[in-house]
Amino acid sequence: MPLRVEETFAARMADGGRQTGMWVSSGSPLVAEICAGSGLDWLLIDAEHSPNGLESLLAQLQAVHGYPVSAVVRPPIGDAVMLKQYLDLGVQNLLIPMVDTPEQAAELVRAVRYPPHGIRGVGSALARASRWNRIEGYLENAAESVTLLVQIETAAAVENVAEIAAVDGVDGLFIGPADLAASMGHLGQQEHPDVVAAVEHCIRVVKAAGKPVGVNAFAEATARHYIEAGVDFILVGADVALLARGSEGLAAKYISVSGSETRASY
Repeated sequence: MPLRVEETFAARMADGGRQTGMWVSSGSPLVAEICAGSGLDWLLIDAEHSPNGLESLLAQLQAVHGYPVSAVVRPPIGDAVMLKQYLDLGVQNLLIPMVDTPEQAAELVRAVRYPPHGIRGVGSALARASRWNRIEGYLENAAESVTLLVQIETAAAVENVAEIAAVDGVDGLFIGPADLAASMGHLGQQEHPDVVAAVEHCIRVVKAAGKPVGVNAFAEATARHYIEAGVDFILVGADVALLARGSEGLAAKYISVSGSETRASY
């Protein structure tokens, strides 16, 4: 029975309306499924700073399948061999970290496309992406089933943001204020005026280029500021952060601390 490819994250953004999401960093398919049913628009399943390999990514993709949410996956690096594995696994939406130049972005486009337009290895008969060749015309139309997002996380990337946004095949740019702050000499200060100004600059430039632009912002005031600045997609929390802060709240509510005694939360 012929099957069809699911709607990509790029297509959802093209339909209009801001896409609001959260990180899934626990590596747990159960937690991913809970988050998928939250009512948020998208999940970022992270493998850069989280305990995720191919097997756990597969389990999470299966867990969120069927929920009205887009699953975007971030690999630890934009390596062509790793991206081939992710795509064959059925990842349709990729967010690649630390993209500093248009040349890097162009190579990533080649990595997610089959020849003659790219270098992606052909193994559709073995791959979940094509549902083991049950999706008609998968090889010919595979490029249309992939959303490629690149992450702006350094001062160098900010300088090159217009050129990166102009790369054909890059579907959107996502700004990471944490690494950007560190690159600018303001480690841990995502709300530093210089960092905020750099983020705002990127938002303006990418929007002027006609591409979607996103940002990470856990602090509500910061998130709302960037929403007002016109971001098209945003991450406003993370599963592990919600669990950490929620469990700390329970401890503070029910465990009394006397005198100078302190209890470490982490």
